[in-house]
Amino acid sequence: MALRSDSRLERLLHQGVFCVTAEVVPPRSGDPAGVREQARGLVGYADAVNVTDNPAASAHMSPLAGAAVVATAGLEPVIQLTTRDRNRLGLTSDLLGAWALGARSVLCLTGDPPSVGDHPDAIGVYDLSVIDLIGLTASLRNGGRPLAGAPVKEPPRYFIGVGDVPLSKEYRFERLERKADAGADFVQTQIVFDVEAFEAWADQARVRGILERMFVLVGVAVPRGLRSARYMRDHLPGVLVPDQVMERLQEAGPEAEREGVRLAVEVVAKLKTIQGIAGIHVMGLGRMNPVRHVIDDSGLLPRPGAP
Repeated sequence: MALRSDSRLERLLHQGVFCVTAEVVPPRSGDPAGVREQARGLVGYADAVNVTDNPAASAHMSPLAGAAVVATAGLEPVIQLTTRDRNRLGLTSDLLGAWALGARSVLCLTGDPPSVGDHPDAIGVYDLSVIDLIGLTASLRNGGRPLAGAPVKEPPRYFIGVGDVPLSKEYRFERLERKADAGADFVQTQIVFDVEAFEAWADQARVRGILERMFVLVGVAVPRGLRSARYMRDHLPGVLVPDQVMERLQEAGPEAEREGVRLAVEVVAKLKTIQGIAGIHVMGLGRMNPVRHVIDDSGLLPRPGAP
């Protein structure tokens, strides 16, 4: 893989650094203070942070506004864009605007269906598929041309990411390979607790050449307790929560969140031993302190070039 963007995250990955990404969730508010606080809390801990796009199909501050605040705080934003809420005109506009505001990486997503969110009667746009969105972003980067064909001056040169659910029961490698063919450079996976099951996926991905074509950042979450672990197991597609994880959280009682951190640190340690895995994407499920503890306790500090 050759360097193709202006992304610091991409440069670190090419240097062989085991990278760390996290996420910032823009609030249901017009006040940027919440984004600023989250971003400042991750400076020195994450190499880049995702700025989510109406997560769970519920209305939040625009990810473009969030990306601008994150960049001002001194972090590289990975802007998430879903095909659910925009047609090709809006997606092209937001790709140009996010670049102007400091985003150098983009995560191309379909998005949760509107039916699960706070506007269940909203009409999903889906003018483009996620494969089309990847292709649009790659076309801008490689030739400065959007789908309409007219050249763009000073086109964005994004590091292009996608999501994947490797432990889904219906998993097929072909979809991830199509994303790579369309121009995707890295993948952030769904949350992993069952590292043995994930390692089996990684073995197959290695044989298919996927780990040579794409950087894989594995999703790691810190369960706050038995209830949150049960929710992830029962409601998040492709999240396998082993029985021993549930038992440890139950036995921990009021110390469950700290036990969740220990569990996440153990997951990270195992992931670091898997050949070809490029890093982790740490999710605190709405809390910053557990994210920082996992990164610190996993021996991943200081980050390269961190202040």
